[in-house]
Amino acid sequence: MIFHIARAGDWEAARAAGAYEVSTRTATLAEEGFIHASTKEQVGGVAARFYRDETAPLVVLVMDDRQIEAAGTAVRHEPADDGQSYPHIFGSIDPAWVQDARPAHFDATGAFVY
Repeated sequence: MIFHIARAGDWEAARAAGAYEVSTRTATLAEEGFIHASTKEQVGGVAARFYRDETAPLVVLVMDDRQIEAAGTAVRHEPADDGQSYPHIFGSIDPAWVQDARPAHFDATGAFVY
């Protein structure tokens, strides 16, 4: 399973349009060339680094990378500056691939909960 943190409004718009094309909170798929994703273990760290100051409601999209690849879209784990490998989705996300869109937030202790 792979995970993508999204603004709830972007996810709702993607469901209506039939494709999700936001790579990160600051870039689109067209600008970045892929959509950033995380493993379950990486979600909290990614949220803390890149979304702590986000004021819009967030959701975590839960997807099976095997289903994405079976549909013909590449998913590659690539190294990042922090020494970890992160899954990158090389195409738009079909809303049908999203098994769950979990509301997410930072709790009073600062933990990212979804």
